[in-house]
Amino acid sequence: MIVHPLDPALSLLEVSDVDVAGTIVDWARQYLCRPHPELGRKGPTCPYTQPSLDKGRFYVSIFAGPPATVDEIIRRVEAYRDWFLELAPRERHAAQFTTILVAFPELGGRTELIDEAQRRLKTGYVELGLMIGEFHDGPPDKAGLWNADFRPLASPVPLLAIRHMVPTDLPFLRDDQGQLSAYQRYFGHRVPSHLRETPTAVTSD
Repeated sequence: MIVHPLDPALSLLEVSDVDVAGTIVDWARQYLCRPHPELGRKGPTCPYTQPSLDKGRFYVSIFAGPPATVDEIIRRVEAYRDWFLELAPRERHAAQFTTILVAFPELGGRTELIDEAQRRLKTGYVELGLMIGEFHDGPPDKAGLWNADFRPLASPVPLLAIRHMVPTDLPFLRDDQGQLSAYQRYFGHRVPSHLRETPTAVTSD
């Protein structure tokens, strides 16, 4: 992507950008929208992706060039966090199907930068009622909820995905007291029945 040096509103997509976006959409359709034999449950890998695509709420941003540091990744993604909140206020119809994927195709194998950025950003996002997920071809060393041997966050392009937090996100937040408290502020009155016995985080003295 080429951005005008004096007017950031003017940008040009290069062929490589179109190819990257196509790869991400193909991955979403072929992987996220479909069942996986190692997932450990029935249904698509991500139940929200197909509605997001169908409703035209699936957005992709491509970072031009290789990010130099974790801080550079964080600055870029935080800008999209703020825009996300404008695009999809929680009270708006179908807001839960909105997602922004910020891709870093020129990361050069330094996937640990994506992992670290997600780790540093997560609590701030959860406090705003959002989730941020890391995806790359490592894949990230996080087990699936239904199969501890499955690593579901694999993608062909390194990226960070922003979406609204939903009631079924509780298992991703239960090990951090601050994140758990934020979840309870949003969903304490409507925790899904199958998650009501989920252990809560504890803090040591």
